[in-house]
Amino acid sequence: MNVSLPVPDRVEAGDREEFREAVLAGLSRTPRAIPPKFLYDARGSELFDAICELPEYYLTRTETGILADCTPELARLAGPGCALVEFGSGSSVKTRLLLDAMPDLAAYVPIDISRHHLDATAARLRRDYPGLRVEPVCADYMALEALPIDLNRADVNGVPRLGFFPGSTIGNLEPHEATAFLRRARTLLGDRGALVLGVDLKKDPQRLHDAYNDSAGVTAAFTLNLLRRMNRELDATFDLARFAHDAFYDPLEGRIEIYFRSLAVQSVAVAGRIFTFAEGERVHTEYSYKYDDAGIAALAKSAGFTIDRTWTDPARLFAVVYLETAP
Repeated sequence: MNVSLPVPDRVEAGDREEFREAVLAGLSRTPRAIPPKFLYDARGSELFDAICELPEYYLTRTETGILADCTPELARLAGPGCALVEFGSGSSVKTRLLLDAMPDLAAYVPIDISRHHLDATAARLRRDYPGLRVEPVCADYMALEALPIDLNRADVNGVPRLGFFPGSTIGNLEPHEATAFLRRARTLLGDRGALVLGVDLKKDPQRLHDAYNDSAGVTAAFTLNLLRRMNRELDATFDLARFAHDAFYDPLEGRIEIYFRSLAVQSVAVAGRIFTFAEGERVHTEYSYKYDDAGIAALAKSAGFTIDRTWTDPARLFAVVYLETAP
């Protein structure tokens, strides 16, 4: 049965209300925090694409290099005629490596929270891959219980589903959230499914620090764009010059922590409410957990996956892992 998609303006209104509720709740709690998914409005998605090109940000080029080398084997493992489901597709740049290696895909299903970014990406892929069935899903993949598209048509009935979760986005989730996501992904992909997972590995803390504090200030702009979004969508009164990007590595937790930090005592209006910030007070926006081999294995097992293959770069900065559903 085909599932009716929501009317776009209703979706956008719902997105704005979800953003409002999350921000007000996040600024009312102690310590303050706003979920990282709200960093990715249209401008935030563009800035993240720019971050991926920075010299300090090794993650994207390293993972891309690994994928370029391993896609023939990956395509063989997945088999012909599967449906490729990408969680948090963004611009789908790395996805093209899989699309080129798997020309007989039954469908490509990009899932992303940014409708503007998703629609633009889908249009480009339909232009560049005219024979590919592209079925974009505008949704929060952390809450998605089913794919709101018909993958059970006669021409794709029963095909296996290959999930794709690159970019070490799994590291943005706290361990219990990562397990919950992988369990949900396993359900969406089915008993014949598999998942290609990109994981950033533990390494020299200075290299990690530099990756999230680039000299050009693009990562800082990405963090502070959240304040700009609140000003635009929630009638907030943040003065961006009075806040700063703050990112550092916590070796005990094995994670990068990212915040925006108040540079002075100040009060800000947000959606009709007033919030006062102390000088130096931080609002958490994102974690980026780093894993070792044992951590990856434990995470996969906790969600009902087994590791079939692991590919890394020579310096072991990053890993691409092929997970199969455990019986």
